[in-house]
Amino acid sequence: MISAGEFRNGVTFEMEGNVFQVVEFQHVKPGKGAAFVRTKLKNVITGAVVEKTFRPTEKMPKAHIDRKSMAYSYNDGDLFYFMDNETFDMMPLGKDQLGDALKFVTENMNVTILSYKGSVFGVEPPTFVELKITETEPGFKGDTSTGATKPATLETGAQINVPLFVDQGDTIRVDTRTGEYMERV
Repeated sequence: MISAGEFRNGVTFEMEGNVFQVVEFQHVKPGKGAAFVRTKLKNVITGAVVEKTFRPTEKMPKAHIDRKSMAYSYNDGDLFYFMDNETFDMMPLGKDQLGDALKFVTENMNVTILSYKGSVFGVEPPTFVELKITETEPGFKGDTSTGATKPATLETGAQINVPLFVDQGDTIRVDTRTGEYMERV
């Protein structure tokens, strides 16, 4: 059991037959009245985000989310296949289970498969990935001090903004949580 006063970002718990993950939380102590916890919760199965307030003493059962490292192998149009790194078994997942998770993932890259009671509900890519830029406009000399950016297409097909000094063919590091350029590798 976990009380609302112990909420932190990423904590998962069961409530009303669903599994929720805390996205944001704020402990509020108004001048008059009792303290409460204001939260933004993400339903891990459906992906819906709801806002809810709790009394700090309210208790909910903790949900155990299974995380398994698997290698992304390939897709055949509708299904994406992941290989278990220990047993070498293949697991197919549909687009509805993945969302935007594979936006920055290339073949043979390890990802974390998330499941609850044996039902897969999501895929977590690595926090940082190194990808090659396949298409971008050339930068102009002298424009680097302004902090300006330009659009670039990565080898996975994802588009991000990069600084002007980054050229086509360069390998860059991307933060998969935000989709932002980190550095040139």
